[in-house]
Amino acid sequence: MSDSVEPTDRSSFFARRRAAVLKAQADQAAVQAAALARVVEDSAPASASADGIVPPAMMIAGAWAWRIVVIVAALAALLWVVSQFSLVVIPLLIAVILSALLVPFKNFLIRHHWPHWVAIVVPLLAVFVVIGALGLLVTTQITSGYDDLKAQSTAAYNSFIDTLKNGPLHLTDDQISSYIGQAWTAIQNDSAALFRGALSVGSTVGHVLTGVLLVLFSTLFILIDGKGIWSWLVRVFPKRARAAVDGAGLSGWNTLQSFIKVQILVAFVDAVGIGLGALILQVPLAIPIAVLVFLGSFIPVVGAVLTGALAVFIALIYNGWVVALIMLGVVLLVQQIEGHVLQPLVMGTAVKVHPLAVVLAVAGGSIIAGIPGAFFAVPFIAVLNVMIKYVASGVWHGKPEPKEPLLDA
Repeated sequence: MSDSVEPTDRSSFFARRRAAVLKAQADQAAVQAAALARVVEDSAPASASADGIVPPAMMIAGAWAWRIVVIVAALAALLWVVSQFSLVVIPLLIAVILSALLVPFKNFLIRHHWPHWVAIVVPLLAVFVVIGALGLLVTTQITSGYDDLKAQSTAAYNSFIDTLKNGPLHLTDDQISSYIGQAWTAIQNDSAALFRGALSVGSTVGHVLTGVLLVLFSTLFILIDGKGIWSWLVRVFPKRARAAVDGAGLSGWNTLQSFIKVQILVAFVDAVGIGLGALILQVPLAIPIAVLVFLGSFIPVVGAVLTGALAVFIALIYNGWVVALIMLGVVLLVQQIEGHVLQPLVMGTAVKVHPLAVVLAVAGGSIIAGIPGAFFAVPFIAVLNVMIKYVASGVWHGKPEPKEPLLDA
């Protein structure tokens, strides 16, 4: 009996000893915390006086300033990285926009029981057919009217020389020949640069072919396994953020699809209006002008204005100032229809971005990345706007982590 009690007493002794040690450590920690609190309390007036030297507004501005600097630096670093890989990034973005147009077509064919591979191949072939038809139409128009165009170009050049002689400048033949000689001398002096530029044509053509192949293969893989690609991207994010990322991606994808469809409609209206006006006024290259207006209209605000100005310039050179003024009226009428009918009623419902934001986005995109920047600026701003609104709304809270992505591709 005594043997069984002795271990229990020994264990209780060690337990009491351990408790005493823990209590001593706790008391020591409490003493140290009290001493630290007294030190902080003693130094509080000095800290308050130091804070009083800097106004609160300045402290808030400083706190915001360094955060803004960090954000701008991160964006600049991101843009620099993107610029270094522009030969990959630009074809990938073109493939995404092209896929936003072709995915509904593919899904339509699948819903009507077309084989999966046929539903993928047919949209791609349709793109090649449309591009080839436009190229063939432009080439045919230029080659068929080449002789007449050459004669009109010669007449326009002679008229220009006559204006230099008999116009306000009153230039003589010697002066005109001197200016032409100076221009030719400048070309000869820059022949080395021109030769280097000619040598770089091979690499440029190689880059273009590489970009076309990247667009083709990227679009093909998005059509084949767009859901799998998006699912992989969603899994990159933490689990708690995947529902928000997936829902924001769905909203952005729907907005991008709506933007592409509406932009094609707007571009078609601009091309038909300006091209038909040029055809009625018998302006040379009416069909190529319409095609150029169609392509230029994909750069909102700026593209249609520049291509319309080109149509007016061609009318001025080949048809005179009267036809040029009428052509200018046609361009302005088409622009008014687009700005007051199509943009508010059609584009406004698809892309909820203020017109000022559109103009600033196009200007900023063109400054940063030229024509590609102007082309991608508006869809990027529209998609980013919708995604931010979705995340900020908080509707994704409480939703389970998506097993399959919502993105339909």
